[in-house]
Amino acid sequence: MPDLQALALVCTLTPSPEPSSSELMARHILDEFEHQGVQVSSLRVVDHIVKRGVQVDMGDGDEWPQLRERILAADIILLATPIWMGHPASVAQQVLERLDADLSETDDQGRPVMYGKVATVAVVGNEDGTHKSIADIMQGLNDVGFSIPAQGGTYWVGEAMQTVDFKDLDKVPDAVATANTALARNASHLAWLLRRQEYPAT
Repeated sequence: MPDLQALALVCTLTPSPEPSSSELMARHILDEFEHQGVQVSSLRVVDHIVKRGVQVDMGDGDEWPQLRERILAADIILLATPIWMGHPASVAQQVLERLDADLSETDDQGRPVMYGKVATVAVVGNEDGTHKSIADIMQGLNDVGFSIPAQGGTYWVGEAMQTVDFKDLDKVPDAVATANTALARNASHLAWLLRRQEYPAT
């Protein structure tokens, strides 16, 4: 892959350095991206001051502009979130709301600035809501301009109403590992294709 970069936006509610199932899942997927020759990095959104709003810069100490620069520098985004009460974590929704500002931001050919970037989603939890969460996040990211690869979502969900989290497992289940590999392979391939041939100018 020609110097592709993948960035994981980990939307856990847990600040560093406490363990996070979402971050662990993201790490497994980033490892798969590295096997594809992609350069990887990761950040926990909750470790940064990200103000509420739908503008590129909400001012007064807002750190979203710095996070946005990292998104703009990446070819592939992985948004990893836990499920809370059947929905993605509020941090994931906040990321989508801040990305909404980029609907009106265009490149020098008039295309939305997120055109040409690939988005993937990972969800963990021990309650229902996984498919709905992935669908909602993918729709939001696609609205902003990201491209979604085949099988671009992956998840682990434990037994409902129990206390076992992804980070408590001894190993990644085979089905999850297979899904993670497919996600990384397909996302890398799509990003490579978009690097070779961009979307048409508007």
